[in-house]
Amino acid sequence: MRKLDGKVALITGASRGIGRGIAEGFAAEGASLILTARSNDQLMTLARPLEEKGTDVLVLVADVTDEQQVKEVFQKAMERFQRLDILINNAGIFDGGPVDELSVETWDRVMAVNLRGPFLCTREAFRIMKRQGGGRIINIGSISAQRVRPQSAPYSTSKHGLWGLTQVTALEGRQHGITCSCIHPGNTDVETLADVRRQLKEPVMAVADLVPAIVAMAALPKDINMLESIVLPIDQFYIGRG
Repeated sequence: MRKLDGKVALITGASRGIGRGIAEGFAAEGASLILTARSNDQLMTLARPLEEKGTDVLVLVADVTDEQQVKEVFQKAMERFQRLDILINNAGIFDGGPVDELSVETWDRVMAVNLRGPFLCTREAFRIMKRQGGGRIINIGSISAQRVRPQSAPYSTSKHGLWGLTQVTALEGRQHGITCSCIHPGNTDVETLADVRRQLKEPVMAVADLVPAIVAMAALPKDINMLESIVLPIDQFYIGRG
């Protein structure tokens, strides 16, 4: 028996990077998938080979910062599968710059995707999971939630906020059998941060190196929660970085 047989998982930001890797990892472990992102073409490129291998996949194009679109995603997911076992809040963006030069537009855009989006999705998932008697929410954070870098105010602040949302969700979910976790990846080889990684000249891990930890979180017994986890290249600047 595979680790996620019989489970239904919704993954945001699933069209590329970490989200795509999670989708492939969950499919390999037997989960049915609801994949959402803003690009239909990229989602379909991911979904087709998974379906050919036997995975039940529902593709839904949506902007996680839009409340109505988020509600429609969860409504359609329930119409298709009648339950939701796992939510992965993965959608995120990076932007920044010197604090004294940051525009309000940059700040608001990062906060909307990285914090408003997870809140909206968590709220809908919590309502479903509360009715069905349990479920698991996993937030994709960042080591920037613990060790910040210069010129990363919007991103680092949003990931600190996501860790706060994780804890509150876990606390409020206890009595309903709902767990909430946060995994903090270190430098990961994703397209959106390629330029940043090159500038830093630090070790980078493949998405495939991160995914087993997320699968492990998702596959825990329903009464067990891995509240927080950090996964990073062993040579990455982290402890003591400034």
